[in-house]
Amino acid sequence: MHDEAEVRKSDWDDFAREFAVRLRQVRHDAGLSQEDVAHRANLSRFIYRQYEQGESRRGSPSNPSLRAVLAIAQVFEIPLADLLPGSIPDLRRR
Repeated sequence: MHDEAEVRKSDWDDFAREFAVRLRQVRHDAGLSQEDVAHRANLSRFIYRQYEQGESRRGSPSNPSLRAVLAIAQVFEIPLADLLPGSIPDLRRR
Protein backbone atom coordinates (compact mmCIF):
# COMPACT_ATOMS: atom_id res chain seq x y z
CA MET A 1 0.00 0.00 0.00
CA HIS A 2 1.24 3.49 -0.84
CA ASP A 3 2.03 5.94 1.87
CA GLU A 4 -0.20 9.04 1.69
CA ALA A 5 2.82 11.34 1.27
CA GLU A 6 4.06 9.19 -1.63
CA VAL A 7 0.68 9.43 -3.34
CA ARG A 8 0.64 13.22 -2.97
CA LYS A 9 4.21 13.43 -4.33
CA SER A 10 3.24 11.23 -7.27
CA ASP A 11 0.19 13.42 -7.92
CA TRP A 12 2.41 16.53 -7.81
CA ASP A 13 4.94 14.95 -10.20
CA ASP A 14 2.12 14.13 -12.64
CA PHE A 15 0.73 17.66 -12.34
CA ALA A 16 4.16 19.21 -13.03
CA ARG A 17 4.60 17.01 -16.13
CA GLU A 18 1.13 17.90 -17.41
CA PHE A 19 1.86 21.60 -16.79
CA ALA A 20 5.06 21.25 -18.84
CA VAL A 21 3.16 19.65 -21.73
CA ARG A 22 0.58 22.44 -21.56
CA LEU A 23 3.29 25.13 -21.64
CA ARG A 24 4.91 23.61 -24.73
CA GLN A 25 1.57 23.29 -26.50
CA VAL A 26 0.52 26.88 -25.79
CA ARG A 27 3.93 28.16 -26.88
CA HIS A 28 3.84 26.17 -30.12
CA ASP A 29 0.30 27.38 -30.82
CA ALA A 30 1.50 30.97 -30.30
CA GLY A 31 4.43 30.43 -32.68
CA LEU A 32 6.98 31.58 -30.11
CA SER A 33 10.39 30.20 -29.20
CA GLN A 34 11.40 29.39 -25.63
CA GLU A 35 13.71 32.39 -25.79
CA ASP A 36 10.83 34.67 -26.88
CA VAL A 37 8.61 33.56 -24.00
CA ALA A 38 11.40 33.74 -21.44
CA HIS A 39 12.40 37.25 -22.53
CA ARG A 40 8.83 38.56 -22.55
CA ALA A 41 8.11 36.98 -19.14
CA ASN A 42 11.35 38.38 -17.69
CA LEU A 43 12.73 34.87 -17.02
CA SER A 44 16.00 33.30 -18.02
CA ARG A 45 15.76 30.90 -20.96
CA PHE A 46 17.29 28.21 -18.75
CA ILE A 47 14.53 28.56 -16.13
CA TYR A 48 11.76 28.64 -18.73
CA ARG A 49 13.21 25.53 -20.40
CA GLN A 50 13.10 23.75 -17.03
CA TYR A 51 9.41 24.61 -16.73
CA GLU A 52 8.74 23.09 -20.16
CA GLN A 53 10.76 20.01 -19.25
CA GLY A 54 8.81 19.65 -16.02
CA GLU A 55 11.97 19.29 -13.93
CA SER A 56 14.04 21.73 -11.92
CA ARG A 57 16.82 19.16 -11.68
CA ARG A 58 16.93 15.51 -12.70
CA GLY A 59 14.10 13.67 -10.99
CA SER A 60 12.72 16.73 -9.21
CA PRO A 61 9.53 18.31 -10.61
CA SER A 62 9.56 21.97 -11.51
CA ASN A 63 7.71 24.31 -9.19
CA PRO A 64 7.47 27.74 -10.85
CA SER A 65 6.52 30.70 -8.71
CA LEU A 66 3.07 32.21 -9.01
CA ARG A 67 4.76 35.33 -10.40
CA ALA A 68 6.43 33.30 -13.16
CA VAL A 69 3.22 31.48 -14.11
CA LEU A 70 1.26 34.74 -14.19
CA ALA A 71 3.92 36.42 -16.35
CA ILE A 72 3.87 33.48 -18.77
CA ALA A 73 0.07 33.62 -19.00
CA GLN A 74 0.32 37.34 -19.75
CA VAL A 75 2.85 36.67 -22.53
CA PHE A 76 0.33 34.32 -24.15
CA GLU A 77 -2.55 36.71 -23.33
CA ILE A 78 -4.58 33.91 -21.76
CA PRO A 79 -6.15 33.48 -18.32
CA LEU A 80 -3.84 31.93 -15.75
CA ALA A 81 -6.21 28.96 -15.38
CA ASP A 82 -5.68 28.06 -19.05
CA LEU A 83 -2.09 27.09 -18.27
CA LEU A 84 -3.07 24.66 -15.53
CA PRO A 85 -3.83 21.00 -16.22
CA GLY A 86 -7.44 19.94 -15.75
CA SER A 87 -6.64 17.58 -12.89
CA ILE A 88 -5.34 19.47 -9.88
CA PRO A 89 -3.87 17.34 -7.07
CA ASP A 90 -5.09 17.62 -3.50
CA LEU A 91 -1.95 18.55 -1.57
CA ARG A 92 -3.58 19.15 1.80
CA ARG A 93 -2.43 17.20 4.80
CA ARG A 94 -5.11 14.80 5.96
